[in-house]
Amino acid sequence: MASDQFKHIQKPEDLRKLLPEDLKVFAVELRQEIINIIAKGEGHLGSSLGTVELTIALHYCFNTPKDLIIWDVGHQAYGHKMITGRRKAFQKLRQRNGISGFPKRDESPYDTFGTGHAGTAISAALGMALSAKTEDQNRLHIAVVGDASIANGMAFEALNHLGTTQANVLVILNDNSMGIDPSVGALKKFFNTVKKETPSTLNFFQSLNLSYQGPINGHNIEILLSTLENQKKQKGPRILHVVTTKGKGLPLAEEKQIIYHAPGKFDPLTGKLNPSKGNKKLKFQTIFGETLLKLALINKSIVAITPAMPTGSGLVKMLETLPKQCIDVGIAEQHAVTLAAGMASQGMLPFCVIYSTFLQRAYDQIIHDVAIQKLPIIFCIDRAGIVGHDGPTHHGLFDISFLRCIPNIQIVAPRDSQELQNIVYTAQLGINLPLAIRYPRGYSEKKSLSFDFKKIPWGKGTLLKNGSHIAILSLGTISKNIEKALSHVNYPEAFAHFDLCFAKPLDEELLHKVFNKFKTVVVFEEGVKQGGVGSAVLEFASQKLYQVPIHLEGVSDIFVPHGDTDELFQEIGLDVSGITKKLQLLLNKVLG
Repeated sequence: MASDQFKHIQKPEDLRKLLPEDLKVFAVELRQEIINIIAKGEGHLGSSLGTVELTIALHYCFNTPKDLIIWDVGHQAYGHKMITGRRKAFQKLRQRNGISGFPKRDESPYDTFGTGHAGTAISAALGMALSAKTEDQNRLHIAVVGDASIANGMAFEALNHLGTTQANVLVILNDNSMGIDPSVGALKKFFNTVKKETPSTLNFFQSLNLSYQGPINGHNIEILLSTLENQKKQKGPRILHVVTTKGKGLPLAEEKQIIYHAPGKFDPLTGKLNPSKGNKKLKFQTIFGETLLKLALINKSIVAITPAMPTGSGLVKMLETLPKQCIDVGIAEQHAVTLAAGMASQGMLPFCVIYSTFLQRAYDQIIHDVAIQKLPIIFCIDRAGIVGHDGPTHHGLFDISFLRCIPNIQIVAPRDSQELQNIVYTAQLGINLPLAIRYPRGYSEKKSLSFDFKKIPWGKGTLLKNGSHIAILSLGTISKNIEKALSHVNYPEAFAHFDLCFAKPLDEELLHKVFNKFKTVVVFEEGVKQGGVGSAVLEFASQKLYQVPIHLEGVSDIFVPHGDTDELFQEIGLDVSGITKKLQLLLNKVLG
């Protein structure tokens, strides 16, 4: 357990008063404090355990926050948060009204740039350096970049530009051979070679006109201090290669680095995960992955492509079983989409499996490389909707809106996991246009897996409940909360409930029946209202000259904060209680 010997260390000024020989002991205490707190709830563990010594050395050697540090990706910055005025606040990490799990500019002057996604730090650091005023010419700009992040295309673009400048930028390559899953690609092989052998005088970075130093031991405080002090005397763009161990200091986290990236609750002494509370239901990701594997064993044209998310997307078994039909391209969302386009052009059926928040990064490729060419690619949009503690950089709330405006793309959102399986099955039978299937993070309604597939009627919605006065149209799994809410309203017979299933194309036959029968229509979706499926229904009604009042329910024009998923649903009014109140008020208005 932590000794509290250094509990007075609350900010870098306190840290710099310590003797260098005290820093190693402080590192042990800080690491244990991170373990103790993350053990109580959700958080990213392994990444920040691996950067404890590096974090301490950076703040000890450099004049932060005048010298700017950018963490890429930001979940390696827990130690940074704790020694920059947020040690007490760390107790509420990722909780509603608590501090964010990622660096956040409005949270602290030490958080110089928000980094929830990978590959952005070098560009931001260079931009800051090129904007430095005369009095800040000696200011250092430090980008701490993971070896998985530096393989991102945007990081390459930034390195290419950085090497043409004299900007005072230090890129620290934090090399632990891991993203969430093991790092992949030729660059990883190069880093492994460099770590094992004496680097050649002209390595990859030097060929880009970037001074290179390393690799050094990222857990040796003495080496880190002497190296960083040497870096303070240098100018211009340069690379420092630091080797660390993800999960350092907790043996189980070092051994099982994928699980302990974000392990949930665990014993802080042994590292053993807390027993499950007995939720026997299967996650959507598990059902999707098993379904796709089952189909891919038969349909050899199927290939799954994921940008560094095989574990989170349920593709690990497929990656092991069918390595030629399942490809992890690393943190390279744009490449993933255009790779899929190239394969589709040659008769393959690519399933591009990607989180909603990460699909945003490949928007140009979706339009130019897929939609214009009408290539039959299936975008499996995982984590669609509210995702909880990761917050605004990770909520999947924009995909319907940004995809719906693109010609040729079809969008479907199953209301449950059985419908998800049937949609995947139907799609692999053959599609003529790109298709997006969106589904949420977390547990489904299923307790056991079955493969009783049925072909769905394409582009059609479903009547879930009949009614007399008000038509509820819903898209996706929000239908579960609506069904529960209808059991609490007075006069539930007044409400009919339809599952749209497709956001594009809309089931116009169903909509004509709805607008000709009901006095009021209300549309529910787990996404932004502006441009969402509710907007599509409004457009339909306007074009067909219907005068029926339409109410849209979804996420307003805000970035939803981080916090517990149930709390966030309550906050945006899409929990059962919130929906019940909305429906009751609407009923009172309609009935007068």
